Amino acid sequence: MNDTEVIIVGAGPVGLLLAAELRLAGVRTLVLEQLAEPSPYTKAGGLHARTLEQLAMRELTGPFLEGGVPVPAWHFGFLEQRLDLSRLDSPYPYMLAFPQHRTEAVLQDRAIELGVDIRRGVRVTGLHVSADGVRVTAQTGDTFDAGWVVGADGPGSAVRKLAGIGFPGTDADISSFVGDVRATTPPRPGYGVQNERGALIVAQLSGGLFRFAGYDPAGPDRAGSDLTLDELRETVARISGQDFGLHDPAWLSRFGNATRVAEAYRRGRVLLAGDAAHMHAPAGGVGLNLGLQDAMNLGWKLAAVAQGRADAGLLDTYHDERHPWGHDVGEHTMAQTALITATAPTGQALRRLLADAIATVPELSLRWARRLAGLDVRYGTDPLVGTRVAEISLPDGRPGHLDLPGLGPVLVRPDGYVWSKAGDTPEPRVSW
Repeated sequence: MNDTEVIIVGAGPVGLLLAAELRLAGVRTLVLEQLAEPSPYTKAGGLHARTLEQLAMRELTGPFLEGGVPVPAWHFGFLEQRLDLSRLDSPYPYMLAFPQHRTEAVLQDRAIELGVDIRRGVRVTGLHVSADGVRVTAQTGDTFDAGWVVGADGPGSAVRKLAGIGFPGTDADISSFVGDVRATTPPRPGYGVQNERGALIVAQLSGGLFRFAGYDPAGPDRAGSDLTLDELRETVARISGQDFGLHDPAWLSRFGNATRVAEAYRRGRVLLAGDAAHMHAPAGGVGLNLGLQDAMNLGWKLAAVAQGRADAGLLDTYHDERHPWGHDVGEHTMAQTALITATAPTGQALRRLLADAIATVPELSLRWARRLAGLDVRYGTDPLVGTRVAEISLPDGRPGHLDLPGLGPVLVRPDGYVWSKAGDTPEPRVSW
């Protein structure tokens, strides 16, 4: 009998969280990662409310809350008027600034603690799928067998390509810049500017670094090409009219706005999660969150199927539930990109109109805030099934919050009583 039940290709945050979810259920899991060491770069820098809620279900929020910085107002398309996240119906009414490499470290520690086998420096070059399982081949010629394989290996996913799963969408039509640097005279917190010369937003990172990112219409259209410190200095000064004394770069890069969603999140014994399943511009800081929520949706389903507790058809619901939200994020990140790059007078007029709407129509601001935070994610058309429960009302009208027992399925009654499993005596599990 093969010792490994699931192989995950990719040891980024999504692959590591999925591995931890599988091990939590007792599934023998192997993670293969082509990088010899974790990336030191802060590619994504924030966790939104719904992601934090799901991490809280696993008692994982501690390191994030202790080391992160709550940001109570966040931008949509670099509009001058920020969205007020403090109104969100969540215990985490903010965007938590937390660098991706530290997120990866927390989730790696969790996965290792649960017994996940992580092997680095393994580049996957072959995949064979049979009726009984999968065989993954590495560049070295080594092979690994399991019942299932998950590609969590980024937008260039080897698993997706080897499985022949299409990745339709749009190519990049702009090039943006990002630089993690030190600044002699850094701007005020929350600094951002958008004008006829381009767009710039600045966020403070850990270790004395600042992230300068934005769009330069006069810059080279070379997403993925090298960016020098001198080029970053010139671009930032031209857009903002200020010299912040940028020096000692930790990471410099250009990126595009290609937007794609895999045509299928599942093909037989092959599944996709995170950037392997969807890619888009980083507008709004939602990409990592989308991937981590993929992992939470897939984890319990794949565990149940791998252990024979559920029919394989359960995995089709992973595609059915998550695929639409991959498209949804692609849509609103493209819309944000259009606003960020709206440097002409007509675009500036549109930006002023929308900023004024955010400031004067509270429900619009809240709706967009919930969209960024992931709180409006729901599955299916039933008014109850697949809908997030933030709080409930007790029979006497008082608001309450569910105190869910354990990690198993929960049946909630309108009177505030729940069962953690069939046959239990109902117990009141509501606090207010």
